[in-house]
This record gives sequence, structure tokens and C-alpha cells, in this order.
Amino acid sequence: MAAVNTCYISCGCNRTPHCADWGKNNLICYGSSRSVVIYQPETKKDGKEAHIVCTVNEHKGNVNCVKWIPDVDLGTETELVSGSVDKTIIVWKRDMQQYTASQVLTGHSAPVTAIDVINVPLSEKQCEGKQLLKTVIVSASVDSTVKIWTRTGEQDFVLNQTMSYGSGFVLDISLIVIPNTNRLMLACACDDQKVYIYVDGQNNGDFQSVITLPGHEDWVRAVDFTVDDSGDLLLASAAQDYLIRVWRFSLRDRDTGIRIESIVDLPLDKDIQMRENTLTFVNQESPIVYAVSLETVLSGHENWIYSVKWKPKTLIDGNYHQEMCLLSVSMDKTMILWTPESEAGVWTEKIRVGEVGGNTLGLYGGMFSCHGDAILAHGYQGAFHHWSYNKEVDLWDHTVTSSGHFDSVEDIEWDKKGGNFLISCSLDETVRLHAPWVTKGRKVLWYEIARPQIHGYSIQCLAMINRYQYASGADEKVVRVFDAPDNFVENFCNLCGFDLKTEQQSEEAKNRPVGASVPALGLSNKAIFSGENTDLTSDLEIKPGDNEQYSDNVFTSVSLKVPPSEEHLLQNTLWPEVQKLYGHGYEVFALACDPSGKILASSCKASKSEFAAVILWDTVTWQQIHSLEGHNLTVTQIMFSHSGEFLLSVSRDRNWFMYKRRGASQPETDPIYSCIGSGNKKSFIHARIIWSCCWSFDDKYFCTVSRDKKVVIWRSPNETTTDIDIIDKLDITDSVTAVDIAPIVLHDESYLLAVGLDNGQILLYSWLATRESPWKQHCVLKNNIAHHSTVKRLRFRPCLGLAGIHGNQVNSSDSEGDQTDWLQLASCSSDHSVKIFNIQLSKLTT
Repeated sequence: MAAVNTCYISCGCNRTPHCADWGKNNLICYGSSRSVVIYQPETKKDGKEAHIVCTVNEHKGNVNCVKWIPDVDLGTETELVSGSVDKTIIVWKRDMQQYTASQVLTGHSAPVTAIDVINVPLSEKQCEGKQLLKTVIVSASVDSTVKIWTRTGEQDFVLNQTMSYGSGFVLDISLIVIPNTNRLMLACACDDQKVYIYVDGQNNGDFQSVITLPGHEDWVRAVDFTVDDSGDLLLASAAQDYLIRVWRFSLRDRDTGIRIESIVDLPLDKDIQMRENTLTFVNQESPIVYAVSLETVLSGHENWIYSVKWKPKTLIDGNYHQEMCLLSVSMDKTMILWTPESEAGVWTEKIRVGEVGGNTLGLYGGMFSCHGDAILAHGYQGAFHHWSYNKEVDLWDHTVTSSGHFDSVEDIEWDKKGGNFLISCSLDETVRLHAPWVTKGRKVLWYEIARPQIHGYSIQCLAMINRYQYASGADEKVVRVFDAPDNFVENFCNLCGFDLKTEQQSEEAKNRPVGASVPALGLSNKAIFSGENTDLTSDLEIKPGDNEQYSDNVFTSVSLKVPPSEEHLLQNTLWPEVQKLYGHGYEVFALACDPSGKILASSCKASKSEFAAVILWDTVTWQQIHSLEGHNLTVTQIMFSHSGEFLLSVSRDRNWFMYKRRGASQPETDPIYSCIGSGNKKSFIHARIIWSCCWSFDDKYFCTVSRDKKVVIWRSPNETTTDIDIIDKLDITDSVTAVDIAPIVLHDESYLLAVGLDNGQILLYSWLATRESPWKQHCVLKNNIAHHSTVKRLRFRPCLGLAGIHGNQVNSSDSEGDQTDWLQLASCSSDHSVKIFNIQLSKLTT
């Protein structure tokens, strides 16, 4: 095992309809920012637990679409493809649990928006007696073209064909092998309200248009093919007209025109009936005739439909059976399963699931599990909504899923009382709380267990005041303070293995409201006390009722035994807002709280010195107690020393200021903090913006890092001297954007530093002033392990050990070392992700 391994990854799915795919290998691949994420969903049947396995990155722009490359042996996919805003398609291949880019396909002149891929067995004649597969990728782009890429066997993909749509766009594509042939049929959903059908030519010839399917009255957003048990092809198409159309392709005798294995045609309503048309193509010198008819039109959604998927074939008595079941996903926040009645053949809505309440804009994409017994959707918030079929009670149940931010994550901080959870804020206007789920019989894994703030502004910074209180600053002039409700304290104890009675007896957890809700058109989380506008339940099931019942968010107090679903996070895990602090002239940019939790410091965006002051607040009276002047531009980070005696601020003006707390012997009329030093012009060692700073755990040193690629160690004042001197500096290969120093010393008494770069990498160094070579690099966490974009913040857990591992309990994946050998490092990035790394100190120092 390496000295550093990944404990937790949290990142949301990009907001595009084709950005996730569930493979036969029971893994989900999805795009998050510029990364492709491999995600293991929860499957009770196989004993799998929901977690993100890894992230990989080669794209230079956001990922728009992903697709597993199917293998001949079901369940063994080792390759996938992804299309991006950077106009490229990347083929990824797994090798020893690592995914690497095996080929980059270039040719599109605009972002790639949809993709499909299929394998076709080639005849021995075509392959000179060898059994080979032809793999076909079809990609659609904003450049109004569809491109066909093919490979044979282990060769590279080559571009075979480009189809132009003039000024139109293809919004979705679907490929299928025509039964009893090795020929392909392609459906393209277009913005001209039509679906275009193509068949590939013989001997690797180009795709030829064979028929156009009209009928939709708005952009066609989704198409998907399947083959039913009779051998007919079925195509589902969905559009912005809120309707789904199912088309049947029936094989006809080429001489008589009579339908083979004829099924009686159902009468269609005259308003939606399309007369039967035929398409003909030649296969091995014999013409094949298909009759195309409109099977049904499905109406049930109340907004645009972005995705339709057929249920995969299931193995019954040794044979694969295609159950006629269609999944549709809409912007109306619902997923519907449609099935035909066995006797009449009329298609009806079998089940409807989705979001209730919240402030989301709906669902973008949906899919079946590899066995067809689970469905999953992703939507505006970047989260997955996962339901599994429970045969015992004949119901679809919520299933535990991973979740994460869907925009740049700006700040993170550990719980100040033991580092038992991590809180993060993002430009996606949310604050999220991540914690380890501790339950008997399961591996300790991290999940999002609360979403304390869902705001109307991008959130830039946060600071923990105590375990159950934090402050946040957003793109507004107000600092907001939040208290944890009683329901959170209960669920935190349930999920993380703490004693509820002990927690409730602490001063921090007393006299709390039960929950919070957001009034209509409001930004402030309103406290709700027991008996007031609550519905006390013991599970997560939402009671059915009229839609009007959920016109506003209604808090429901729930005692959780498993991590909450996305719906529960959106509606029932808010923290009440207890204070608004006014005083800044521009948007709040940085926050920090002293170790005692009694003084909160804040700064805002500034282009003049009059707005660049750091304001200090009393966390008891919430009154402004002082303003620290000195900087000329935005203060980028504020850090109190571990003793609370000093306050350090760094700024865009390339300077730092240090303030010392008023001593016990000083009169109370003196300012609570006074400036004792700064990086004056003589010591202007940084030539660019100083992005971050931190203190050593013993407060003997502090560190500043800058866009100028320098890490600088300074000696802090002490009892014998008030001088602040440069001790050492380190030049890095890229701009440095984040830094933190571990709360311990290594075996040789050196300090452990984590350094985050603008390119997304994280470097681990040890530093010891008395060593012949003060700096020693221990580890480089490259982009696929760390981040692929700017590291915004690094935070070591404030104590040794792994969060969630209590007492003598040891995580099975973390070998048998004792907890004093482990340290955790949290990071966040503009790539939308929050990550936690486990560092084994004994291996790090060897």
C-alpha cells in the first residue's frame, strides 16, 4: 500500500443529459467538470457499497457525454469513451484498476454533445478466418455534424464518415445491430422535430439514410433502440413537446410483404396515427424489408423529456428475455416506468418517482442498472437519485448514493472538536457536510449527511465557530451564521457512532430548534421548533398527496439509519440562520474563527484600502469589536494561530500582516488585536498574489504561498523576540494556491506540509530548519489522484487517526497499524471535487 491513498471523493455530475452511463460491469461512469468519474453504486445483491472509485482526466474542457464500450462477455467492460467541450473524444482503457487514455479522437470543430458505441462481430470471411469485433463510435457535435469512427480488433479508431446537418443539430443518437445480421441501424434525434434513420452499407460502407420519422412538435431530445422477443426493433423517441413516441420496425417478407411472425396491428387514434411505411436495404445480396409504424404515444410528463432508456435484457432459464419496459426522465423532476398491459397491449405508467420540493430545475438523464432492478437519474444539482426494486414489498426504495458539488468548491474546514466531519462551500450556492458512516458490518465510508445552506448567491468562504455552528460568506455583503438543529445532532450521532445523550448534554447542543426551512422567495433559513410545521416520521418515505401540498419546502424530522437521499438533503437538513453580520462594503471573501470560538474575522473583495480591512466580531454579542487595517487589496485568507494569540492575513497586494492579541496586563481600551509586523517593501519576497497562509501546530512558524510559485517559511514572534524573519523558501514549478501544516512532527522532528498547485496537483514536503537539506519531498499527488484544476484549500485533520474509526476499531482497508500512524488531509478544488486522503506516517517517512 502506498503512503497516501484516497479515502473519499465527492463530486457532482455535470448538467448535460448524456453525462452518465451504467455499464454491464455494474459501474457508473460520469463526467464531473473535466474529469471522468468511475462510481460504484450501492447493490445489496452483490454487497457493494456506494462510493467513487477514482477520477481520471485528460480533457481540457468539461465532459459532456460518456459511454461504456460493451464487451462480448456481459459484465466485463474495460473501456469507455467520453466527449467534451474541448471538441475531442477520448477512449479510456482499464489496466490494473487504473484507467488511462488509450486514444484521443479529433475532428469535430465544436463541443461533442452525444455519443454512442457498439461492438459488431465480423464474419470469418471479413476477417480472413479470424474472430474479430468491429467497434463503432458515433459522435454528435454542436458543429452540426455526426461522425462515425471504427476500429477492427486491437487497431486504433479511424474516422470513416462525416454526416452534415447544415444549420441543424443532432441532440441524441442510438445504435443497434439489426437482428440476424452484422449490420447497424442508427437513429439521430434532431432539432428539426424529426428522427433520422440510417443503415450502414455492406463491407464497411457508409451509413445511408433510409427513412425519416416525423411527428414530434419540438426538438427531439432522446432516442433509444431495443429488440423485442419477436425480433422487431423498437425505437423510443422523446421531445420537448412532453411526449414520447414508440416506433416499431417489423420484418416483412420481401416477396409477399407479409409481416414475418405477424403481430396484429393495434388501432391508432387518427390524430397520432402515422401510416405504415417500409424501409429496404440489401444484406448479403438479399433485400430486407422493414415496416415502420407508430406503436404508441406516451403522455404523462409536464416538462421537457431529456432521456428515454429501454430496460436491459434479463437472463431467464438460460435465455435472454426483453421485458417491454421504458424509462423516461423529465425536467418536471420525475422518472416514469412505462409498460404495455399484457392483454390489451396498451402502454401505461407503471411507477413514477422523483423529487419533491427543493429548488432544482429537474432531471437531465436516467438509466437502468445492468440487471434492470434499479433506476438512477441525475439532474440540476449534479446528484444521483437511485431507486432499487424491493420484491418482498413490491416497492421502489431509495438507495444510498454518493453526491457532491456541481461547481467550484471554494473552502473546507474540519469540525473543530475532534475533526469528526468536514464542511465545504461552493459556487454552486450550497454548503455541504461530509462525515463517515459508521455501522456494524460495513466498511467505514464517507457520505454527505447534511446540506446546511442552500443559498441564492455563490458561497466563497466559511469558518467553524464550534462543532454545531459555522459562519459563511457569499457574493453578498453579509456574513451569515448558522446553528445545527436538534435533528442534525441526532442523525450525526446515529450515522457517525456517537452517543446522543452525551452530545445533547454539551453546551453547544442545548436548546436547539428541531430543524429549518426556507420561506418562499427567501434566502434565510428559518428555525422550526418541535410541533411547529413539522411531520415527525421514522423513515424517508414521502407521503403521497396533491402536488400543492409541496408548493413550499416543508421540514420533516427524520431519524436516519442510513445516509440521506438527495430529496432529504434538499428539504430536511438545513441549519437555521441565527445571525446576519453587516459591515462590509463588498462581497465577503474570507472568514476565520479563533480557537476558542469567541472571535470571528471576516474580509471582503476590495480594490482600495478603505474596504480591505479585516473586521472582528464577538460571537456572543455578534457586535463588531474592531477593524484591522493595513492591506490595500482583497484579503485572500485569514488564519488565527493555534493559541489564538496572533492573527495572520494575506492579500492580493502581495503583502501579509500579523496582529497580536491584547495582553492581560494591557488596558481594555486598547484594541483587541494590534499590528506587530508586515511584509514591508524590504521583505516583499512575494512578487504576485499571496493566495494562502498557515501556522505550524506549535505557532513557532507560519507559511505563505503565492502565485509567484514560492513557498516561504517565516519565524513568528515569541517571548524573546518580536522580529519576524524569513527562515526558508522553496520554489515550485507552478503557482501555489493552498498550503497547510500537519498537527504533528515526523519521526525526525520535521514539519509536514501539504502544498496545492494551480494545476491541481498536491505536494507533500517535510521541512526542518536544522537539516542539511531543509526540504524533502515525500509525495506528489498527480492530477488523477488529486485534482485537475486549481486547488482552493488544504486542511489537515486536527488530530491523528482516521475519522470514523473509534477506539480499537480498524478499517479493513487500512491494514493493522494503530491510529496514531494515520493522518488525514482534505482538499477542495475548482474541479468541483472534495477529497480526503489517508496518510500513513510510517510509510511516508521511509
